[in-house]
Amino acid sequence: MFAAERRQLILEMVRANGAVSLRELARVVQTSEVTVRRDVRALEAEGLLDRRHGGAVLPGGFTRESGFPQKSHLATAEKTAIADLAASLVGEGEAIVVGAGTTTQELARRLARVPGLTVVTNSLLVAQALAHANRVEVVMTGGTLRGSNYALVGSGAEQSLQGLRVSRAFLSGSGLTAERGLSTSNMLSSSVDRALVQAAAEVVVLADHTKLGSDTMFQTVPTELITRLVTDEPPVHDERAAAELQALADQGVEVTVAGPDADTADGPSGDRRPRRDMPLPGQRRTTTGRNGGLGPQLRSASPLSDQPPPTGERARVADLRRR
Repeated sequence: MFAAERRQLILEMVRANGAVSLRELARVVQTSEVTVRRDVRALEAEGLLDRRHGGAVLPGGFTRESGFPQKSHLATAEKTAIADLAASLVGEGEAIVVGAGTTTQELARRLARVPGLTVVTNSLLVAQALAHANRVEVVMTGGTLRGSNYALVGSGAEQSLQGLRVSRAFLSGSGLTAERGLSTSNMLSSSVDRALVQAAAEVVVLADHTKLGSDTMFQTVPTELITRLVTDEPPVHDERAAAELQALADQGVEVTVAGPDADTADGPSGDRRPRRDMPLPGQRRTTTGRNGGLGPQLRSASPLSDQPPPTGERARVADLRRR
């Protein structure tokens, strides 16, 4: 395929979907991500699209938001891996809140297997995914339906969350930076997400690598309130995304990286969870975190080991990590 043909196809994909990852563009045009990145730079120079970390969006993407049909086809393998790993964090009998989004919808499908779970949500898609789970109780907020993402928003949704207290909130968004935290391009959605955060003891953000470094209009969760980020591994040449992950870890966010092609091992809730044995982006950190534990650090779901249990100093360090 000639460069002009490639760039025309790339432009058509971005116009159709609103945002597309470099990985997906390279797969469709059947070339390397390096070549696709060069094409994206050329199209950006002509004002036809905007570059984002790991992808491309329509011009003016700072204020735009893709609809659900477009979002559901973006980074599907990455979202699946993120949802698998996030589900392994949820234990039997917990009460959690789950926000709206395509990644949180994938999470909800996996939560149907957790017995005794209570899920509070403003998302019709999350509720639908759990509708036939006999051992899961679903609590819907009030509010006004926002058709573009099938979520309940407005004062009714926010008021129904007052006085609520749960163990964790699982949220997604349009962009994530170490400087500003999680953000979205819609004001009503951001207000409800902030109310969900207020109800939770811990906040878990689910964001694939294409959202790293992107900053949209309305802040939903400042970095200092994010307990954990579950993401996929950025491409090896995406140094800025890796730097963003490290910056988040430096600010006390526990970063856990999942992989779409990884094998699986049993997680703490009995679900199947992704595991990786490949290097993480950035440098590993082992300084003391904001909650007194071992943090900030980058972690991946690691494979089960056949090695004997550690002894002496190694055992003490392993015990600290478990805490």
